[in-house]
Amino acid sequence: MELDHAACYRAVSTRDTRFDGRIFTAVKTTGIYCRPVCPARTPLQNNVEFYPSAAAAQEAGYRPCLRCRPETAPDLGAWKGTSNTVSRALNMIELGALDDGNVAHLAARLGVGDRHLRRLFAQHLGASPIAVAQTRRVLLAKQLIHDTNLSLAQVAMASGFGSIRRFNETFSALYNRPPSEMRRNEKDKAIQDAAAGDVVVQLNYRAPYDWPAMLKYFAARAIDGMEVVENGKYIRAISIGVQHGVVTISHFEGKSGSGQTGKIEARIRFPVLSALPQIIARLRRLLDLSTDPEMVGAHLGDDPLLKPLINKRLGLRAPGAWDGFELAIRAILGQQITIEAARKLGNGLVADYGEVLGSFTGVAGVTHAFPLACTLADADLSGLRMPRARSGALKAMAQAVVDEPDLFSMRASLDETIKSLTALKGIGDWTAQYIAMRAMQEADAFPAADAALINAYEKLTGERLKPKELQLVAQKWRPWRAYATQYLWASLAD
Repeated sequence: MELDHAACYRAVSTRDTRFDGRIFTAVKTTGIYCRPVCPARTPLQNNVEFYPSAAAAQEAGYRPCLRCRPETAPDLGAWKGTSNTVSRALNMIELGALDDGNVAHLAARLGVGDRHLRRLFAQHLGASPIAVAQTRRVLLAKQLIHDTNLSLAQVAMASGFGSIRRFNETFSALYNRPPSEMRRNEKDKAIQDAAAGDVVVQLNYRAPYDWPAMLKYFAARAIDGMEVVENGKYIRAISIGVQHGVVTISHFEGKSGSGQTGKIEARIRFPVLSALPQIIARLRRLLDLSTDPEMVGAHLGDDPLLKPLINKRLGLRAPGAWDGFELAIRAILGQQITIEAARKLGNGLVADYGEVLGSFTGVAGVTHAFPLACTLADADLSGLRMPRARSGALKAMAQAVVDEPDLFSMRASLDETIKSLTALKGIGDWTAQYIAMRAMQEADAFPAADAALINAYEKLTGERLKPKELQLVAQKWRPWRAYATQYLWASLAD
């Protein structure tokens, strides 16, 4: 894609944090690419060129800067808001869609041809889908080398390299030195002070971020035995397949003078290191860390109704979900009842059918993981205190996931997502929109029939609308209706 050289250079000269993660500066004389906030001396204007992604800079032959560490840039890109297909593809790549290198399969899931997908990536990111996936892998490995005490063999496994030999070759080619030389001395690298088996990673985002609101959201819905919210931390059991673990999530603001960045610390205890990239990707979606709050706020702030809500709660995010199946079951449990009533039903479901974690977690209060789909599909749920039709919908959802494990993977469009979900037994438009918003991170999902949403609009305007009427009003909030929903819900709490 075309970048304005003069504008980019001004951003670099002033170390403008608004461009961090949106552009990368490549210095011709050194062969290094940097973030625009790099503390190094600003190079001459005729010695630099700019790229819209780290992958594009690396594909052009530049290597990452060791001072500003491109792997720690906010997870943003110039493609945001300009290509829905690229946005969806990047979400899929982050969750491992190209672990087998099959671009054609990724394109088919998006409803486009693989040649067209490559053209879109070249246009918006300046790099191929494979290059993007490889860059994510190598930058994760660099972060793990810098921030953890994992052995290099463990880093290679945790970042998705097939072998330690390939890992060494990639780093030597990219950084002109083997990974062993990138380790700090023992005193400096004593960052990982967790108990044996823990991996501590820092997840960056663009500020502002309303962490208290996110924590309050999780606390109100926390299922006993599976989730704990205490001392400003969110702790929960996590599962990938039949493997289970625990993650402890805490928040702290970044140290940059501008205050434009922040960090989430995730302390992960999981028995399979190779699952780490997927765990990190899921955590970023759970916490909605890849959103650009300035972009969302600028669009929704044009509406006089939403503008004061946005100004009051800067950085409000759309909470995601750890797992699509878990979220779908919780959504069905919550149909037409209060949040607290749904939470109590969830308590019983996890206590009776959840996977027992054992003593390895070392976290008080976290004893069970969410039930597996195969367990609920075969279970007798007649003992649950809910209408028979709803317990039938739970079993039908569980069986659907058993039959199609990728049921909650992103589709080519929001409309296709809603169509596929409403085809399932017991899933109406409200439930489908809610699942799409949280489990699939659909930024434009909008549960117009939600009673709280209708009440919030009435409270703010004095006008009570029917769902179809609210749907028409919400057209001006596209493509960020999920965030408009969050602000309207939050207004009721205020």
